[in-house]
Amino acid sequence: MARILIVDDAPHTHRLLTLMLERINHTTVTADNGPQALEQLEKMPVDLMITDLNMPIMNGFTLMEQVRSQEKFKNLPIIMLTASGQQQAPMEAAQKGANRFLTQPISSWELNRVVTECLSIAEAQSV
Repeated sequence: MARILIVDDAPHTHRLLTLMLERINHTTVTADNGPQALEQLEKMPVDLMITDLNMPIMNGFTLMEQVRSQEKFKNLPIIMLTASGQQQAPMEAAQKGANRFLTQPISSWELNRVVTECLSIAEAQSV
C-alpha cells in the first residue's frame, strides 16, 4: 500500500501508529524531529506524512512550512497530530498546509479513515 513517514518525539507514538498502520498494510518510516524528517524525505519517497505539532528542535508547523516550500512536496498529504487541545491549532495547521488535523488519542478506525482519505486525494491530484 503506502509508505508513511511518522514524525514524533515520543517513541510510544511511533510504535502505536506503526502498529495501527501496518495492520492496514502500510509501511512506516519514523523520525524523532523535524530535521530528521526532512532528511528522511530526501532519502526515500513517502506517500504521506503524519507529524506531531509539539516537538523540540522544530515544531510541526515549521516542519510543514519547510516541506511545503519545496515544489516536489507540494502535493504530499500531511496529517497533523497532537495531544494538546490548542483551540487555534486546527485552523493554523490548515493554513500552513496540513490536509487533516487529528487529536490524540485516536482510534484505529479514525486513523484508517483519515489516511485513506488523504491518500485518495493525493492520488486524484497526481492524475
